[in-house]
Amino acid sequence: MTVGLPNPIMIFMSNLNFLEYIAEQRIQEAMQRGEFDNLQGKGRPIEYEDDSFVPPDLRMAYKILKNAGYLPPELETAREIRTTMDMIEHLSTEEERYRQINKLNLLITKMNMLRRTKVSLETDQVYYRKIVERVKVRRKTS
Repeated sequence: MTVGLPNPIMIFMSNLNFLEYIAEQRIQEAMQRGEFDNLQGKGRPIEYEDDSFVPPDLRMAYKILKNAGYLPPELETAREIRTTMDMIEHLSTEEERYRQINKLNLLITKMNMLRRTKVSLETDQVYYRKIVERVKVRRKTS
């Protein structure tokens, strides 16, 4: 090792620190000028998208398609599941609730088939949770 030559890692780190410093200065100046005052969505929480069931190599393509107004089948089915679950919570008749639960179970089955994941990672259907809740209630009253 030759004495007096700078370490390449130290040079990189010092350049990185310098870039961070410049970026922070420019952000502070923009804040003082009020350039961030009228941003869209200011004061609202950021809505993160759950794309965990989309294969990593397809996520960017799906995002581009979504921005163009097209939803891939997995996301469309997930949206239908959420809508149906919300509807079930607000239904008053048992008959209509039963029909919507059947629809929900079909949508969940469709989602599980689209995912291409292990069976242990599949979404459970609604009736399984209902049975478990009833068994717990019966045990408590016995």
